[in-house]
Amino acid sequence: MELRNAVVFITGANRGLGLAFAREALERGARKVYAAARDPSAVRLAGVEPVRLDVTRPHEVIAAAARAGDVTVLVNNAGIAATGGFLAPDSADSARRHLETNLIGPLLMAQAFAPALAANGGGALLNVLSIASWINRPLLGVYGMSKSAAWALTNGLRHELREQGTQVLGLHMGFVDTDLTRGIDAPKAAPEAIVRLALDGLEAGAEEVLADEATLRVKQGLSASPSIYLQA
Repeated sequence: MELRNAVVFITGANRGLGLAFAREALERGARKVYAAARDPSAVRLAGVEPVRLDVTRPHEVIAAAARAGDVTVLVNNAGIAATGGFLAPDSADSARRHLETNLIGPLLMAQAFAPALAANGGGALLNVLSIASWINRPLLGVYGMSKSAAWALTNGLRHELREQGTQVLGLHMGFVDTDLTRGIDAPKAAPEAIVRLALDGLEAGAEEVLADEATLRVKQGLSASPSIYLQA
């Protein structure tokens, strides 16, 4: 999927990975970049078209798809991440919030934008996932659950959208240096580096990008004995 002359729609594009996606899309010659955020006034990158969008609100998703009927690349980047495991007192409420944003949001976006992608030649859909799609620890237990579900969504969409010629790519990575990870003391990748690898993969026709060494090791460890997700 070529980015030159593409029309790219990015959720959560006012900061972090979303902002990096918008910048890199422009650098690669995208004809138009829709930068979606709950507060469009927070989108300050020159050259993009701000769009009001909360992915948990179906009417806003439908309105965004109607506005961006020329889209050829959809980047489902918007997400939330809170710390906490499953036995925390508020875990059920936290799970609902995470699933609404990290799973139902991308599902609504795929449903709403798939017809436009088909009408414009198939295009591509990129879902931002995580190393936590495959391993789960108490620090990010509920978040990891939502990303595991989003991985399953991505795998299913890949098959459902294949007939219309839409490339579906899942992006996995460890900690990235954004606002979401500010309170976590761990090595972090630069968002620009992750985005470059993701869009390199998209342009190469990839269906999955493992954007750092830790993620590569975890993916390889899934078939180990014992599997990496069973290890403490």
